[in-house]
Amino acid sequence: MTDPVAVVDCGTNSTRLLVTDGTRDRFRETRITRLGGGVDRTGRLDPAGIDRTVEVLAAYRDLAAEHGATTMRAIATSASRDAANRDEFFERAGDALGTRLELLAGDDEARYAFAGATRDLDPARGPFCVVDLGGGSTEFAVGTERLEKVLSVDMGSVRFTERYVESDPPLPEELVACLSVAEAHLSDVLREIPEVVETATWIGVAGTITTVAAVEIGLATYDPDRIHGFELSRPALEDVYRTLVTESLADRVHNPGLQAERAEVIVGGVAILAQIVRTFGIDPLVVSERDLLDGLAAELLDPGHP
Repeated sequence: MTDPVAVVDCGTNSTRLLVTDGTRDRFRETRITRLGGGVDRTGRLDPAGIDRTVEVLAAYRDLAAEHGATTMRAIATSASRDAANRDEFFERAGDALGTRLELLAGDDEARYAFAGATRDLDPARGPFCVVDLGGGSTEFAVGTERLEKVLSVDMGSVRFTERYVESDPPLPEELVACLSVAEAHLSDVLREIPEVVETATWIGVAGTITTVAAVEIGLATYDPDRIHGFELSRPALEDVYRTLVTESLADRVHNPGLQAERAEVIVGGVAILAQIVRTFGIDPLVVSERDLLDGLAAELLDPGHP
């Protein structure tokens, strides 16, 4: 039996851990730490966000050992790519984890997400486009049996909410700003990856997309088995979008499936998702629990993958 490996992802909004031996997950957890809160405005990681994330990383070090991991890889993504005080965070993160934190480029983020999300899918369902909608960036990865094109764009749930949404509930003009800026970014996707229009199966990963699926299903308690492989139809997405962007934060938090910690930034995220679905005419979007973490873990377990 292969010894388990651990992978940690320090994202803009959440910090995640996967411990797996390649045949089954030993442990998987996501904690909202908001590492990238305010980084779009200040260019720096917020000290409180660093403190929260480092505290979680120390816990993850113990959890990884508890579940038998013998190797660990830890990466940071969009918020850290943008932050002037990244080195300070990386030093503290490395001390907490007992391993060096790596800065992952956007294209590599897309590559690992594609590997994780498509690994168990029949190539006959391709070509695939994996959409990894994060807190600070969104990655598009296109291919069938292998990755062919990738693009990372600076649109994410935290970035858009902080940049364009000031009112509670959001004003119509704030939502229009989110949608129109997302549309401009998607024009770049169409220009850089024209093959995206040939996609047969669209796959969505990461917190905004799994949350929208959970809200659509009405999950009072999050159940990854019900989320993984769920087909989110365009009408269902539009219904969730209308609900989440028209409610005040105080009302929004009561939607089953929406974590209270994610409720504040879901508006920017669901607006981006709605514009992606509209632009590309996606129906349905296949929601996946397998993503960046799984791609990274697969490479640790088998250096020839992906």
